[in-house]
Amino acid sequence: MHNRTFQFPEHFIWGTATAAYQIEGAVKEGGRSPSIWDTFSHTPGNIDDRSTGDVTCNHFHHFRDDLTLMRDLNIRHYRFSLAWPRIMSRDCKSLNPEGLDYYSRLIDTVLEKGITPYATLFHWDLPQFLQDRGGWADRETVNYYLQYTETVTKALGDRIKNWMTHNEPWVYSFVGNLYGTHAPGVKDLKTALQTAHHMLLAHGKALPVIRENSRDARAGIVNNLEWIEPATEAPRDLAAAARHDGAFNRWFLDPLYYGSYPQDMMEWYGQDAPEIHSGDMKDISAHSDFMGVNFYTRRIIGHDSRGNFLKCRQVRYPFMHTSDYEEWENNAEGLYNLLKRLKRDYDNPVLMVTENGTPLPDLLENGEVHDPERIDYLFRHTGAVWQAIQEGVRMEGYFVWSFLDNFEWSLGFTKRFGIVFTDYESEKRYVKDSGRWYAEVCRTNAIQLNRDFPAKFC
Repeated sequence: MHNRTFQFPEHFIWGTATAAYQIEGAVKEGGRSPSIWDTFSHTPGNIDDRSTGDVTCNHFHHFRDDLTLMRDLNIRHYRFSLAWPRIMSRDCKSLNPEGLDYYSRLIDTVLEKGITPYATLFHWDLPQFLQDRGGWADRETVNYYLQYTETVTKALGDRIKNWMTHNEPWVYSFVGNLYGTHAPGVKDLKTALQTAHHMLLAHGKALPVIRENSRDARAGIVNNLEWIEPATEAPRDLAAAARHDGAFNRWFLDPLYYGSYPQDMMEWYGQDAPEIHSGDMKDISAHSDFMGVNFYTRRIIGHDSRGNFLKCRQVRYPFMHTSDYEEWENNAEGLYNLLKRLKRDYDNPVLMVTENGTPLPDLLENGEVHDPERIDYLFRHTGAVWQAIQEGVRMEGYFVWSFLDNFEWSLGFTKRFGIVFTDYESEKRYVKDSGRWYAEVCRTNAIQLNRDFPAKFC
């Protein structure tokens, strides 16, 4: 194997990502009101290890040191989320000054470190007050979201110039409102589909608000997407894969770029399809400056008449390489194929990979964490991005998930994704080998293939 350097375009964005509930802690400080994740995580049986986000990484108190570490690792772009329950009052109608002050100090520190902020407005932590009124299935939540967006962008839009309206509306709507394994823990297809529609509607309606209050800003949405293949060429497997793609990918892409939901899925959902008002699809398909792509896996799908609401199942083969979360394949070719598919089917939109990473059973030994498998994963997936760029995909950047090990939603603290190890008892941080590898990528704007890869980074 020869040494080779894969150089990325000038000004390519190398960053890292986090989310408020997963890292902040301090859930009862600074005037923060309860979120659905406070309620959900404190309900017995919902979290694998019975943990909560009450403290997690305690980033609320450690953010200055965390941002210094980020700077020292050459990371110059930081995607984080703003916690709606921390910024707005308990009834979501007025500003909580303490919460806004916290984010103002956070952003000032980000900028002082020479890092560019990328703010996600909604990363799943809906105020419990709004869930009690019906959550995102209630159309009025769109108006509350627009008021929150107005407040935040007026206050912070002078310093934040990159905005993301929602993170992974599929996860929030389906995992939280159909499967019930995420907050708010609802299990109803119609609720899930109405939730998805209102989230997309809120995205489209928020774009002009952001641009009005944050001059010269760029705004988009973040979708989690998968590369999907049929288990066989049998017609029913092909149909099952198309349905899974329709529910997972096309339901959240077609409205943005075509102004309509996939007709095959509207027919499949029948009476459970969402209520759509006149003008909704025009609002949803308003021009976005970019789309964020969160990618974790490829899925092979086959027909299953006894299966879920889509009558399909995931097929796993024994030779597939999976992550510590066994449902996910480690398949960088899937990311390459997905990016090419977005170029082909959606008129080559501007894209950023806004999350990509893998969980591993990391061990801290003598202050070090050796994670060569994560380095290999990141090399292959950034390589997939590089190859897509060579073939004309308009890729602007890549954000590794995640900066810190953190509270991984219903998985609690059982999975570690970070390039920095979090000791949850001492709250100390330790840079993993993958963090040092990524620091070199950020410094050189390139990935290196070497004969002894990945051992040389460890």
